[in-house]
Amino acid sequence: MYAILDIETTGGKYNEEGITEIAIYKFDGHNVVDQFISLINPERPIQPFVVNLTGINNDMLRNAPKFYEVAKRIIEITTDCIIVAHNAKFDYRILRTEFSRLGYDFERPSLCTVELSKTLIPDQQSYSLGKLVRSLGIPLSDRHRAAGDAQATVKLFKLLLSKDLDKKIIVETVRKEPKRQVDDKLLRIIETVPSVTGVYYMHNEEGTIIYIGKSKNVKKRVTQHFTSDKRKAKRIQKEVSSVTYDATGSELLALLKENEEIKRTKPKYNRALQKTVFNQALYQSVDKNGYINLFIEKADGRKKNITTFTNRQQAKHLLFNWIEAYDLCLKLVGLENGSSNCFNYTIKQCHGACLQEEDPNDYNKRVQRLIDTYSFENQNMVILDKGREIDEQSAILIEDGKFKGFGFFNLNHQINNIEILRSLITPMSHNRDAQHIIQSYLRKNKRLKVIKLPVLHE
Repeated sequence: MYAILDIETTGGKYNEEGITEIAIYKFDGHNVVDQFISLINPERPIQPFVVNLTGINNDMLRNAPKFYEVAKRIIEITTDCIIVAHNAKFDYRILRTEFSRLGYDFERPSLCTVELSKTLIPDQQSYSLGKLVRSLGIPLSDRHRAAGDAQATVKLFKLLLSKDLDKKIIVETVRKEPKRQVDDKLLRIIETVPSVTGVYYMHNEEGTIIYIGKSKNVKKRVTQHFTSDKRKAKRIQKEVSSVTYDATGSELLALLKENEEIKRTKPKYNRALQKTVFNQALYQSVDKNGYINLFIEKADGRKKNITTFTNRQQAKHLLFNWIEAYDLCLKLVGLENGSSNCFNYTIKQCHGACLQEEDPNDYNKRVQRLIDTYSFENQNMVILDKGREIDEQSAILIEDGKFKGFGFFNLNHQINNIEILRSLITPMSHNRDAQHIIQSYLRKNKRLKVIKLPVLHE
């Protein structure tokens, strides 16, 4: 089964583009069996040259669904499918980037009709979609619109399938990890590892830990290590003698434990993960008019931040969401410059803080709500999550803004005393990475139960 798609974007800097339109046709090799076509609000402006090329402008997208509103449908229609696109490297990258912003790892095998065409239909003057399909007599309507281009790609792909008589080209072009025989030693190790959420440790013959990882399915992830052809994976396969694991039940606990263990143990094949996992942070200041300003800067351990982000792209994406959620001013969060009002004021989505029309106290109350929600400063809280068993729950303790550790308790046992909780948790190190992991996870998993505790002074 194939998911033949085309994506139109805003244009702009690499990996900062947003999707403006998507068309997906589910194709069984003979007929289209399902389809999904939609404009998408990219939550960022479209480059002028793209407007001229596609005819899609910002006004058309104002009431269109945002990507997170159509993400589930895209996952459904592409599940168990090979992604097919003309210049698939671009479309697949854009799709993965959008899902990554939502914290979801979107992975599908892919085929590129440009590469297939060069092999199966050689000596064409051009392999751009428009010129190629015209030269082949394939009708193309609505050029540079997702549905028109995707329909033309369906017809082109159907032609390519008919030309690939022995199917060798398609098999070789599919972007998926090559299947390899797993030797007996590795097979025996895989058999000892369960399909649980947790942290796993790879040991050499002397018992030394050479690699630490985490996964929602440890067996699946270890199997991927042992079937990969990448250079580091091959070295691990050669050295590994056994794999042990710690079940955590919760992915958040697995992330925290992995971070702690790598920093403490420093395994030889985890060098890249020993570095800080974020590089941007959100800071606050008060301007001369008394308004709290928010701004994104490179993370600095010497300065107190509100929260941290993996990269600037993620930071800006979240900040745009928070502007909408808390009715904030684009200028006072550093996303617009100039001496006049911000764009949101023009469309009546800003109350005028940029022109000092809104009382600073009213504006600052909303900013403070955001800060209180996403900052750990001086906070005491317990985060409750899944346990390792059905009748168990996990608890992560934050005291005075610092991560203290986590533990597990039976669902029938009510934790109503912080001293009992302290006795249950395994103490762990507070560091900037641990704080970032917790804050990022809470942003993505808003259903987690968070119990705020009173500020304690010992």
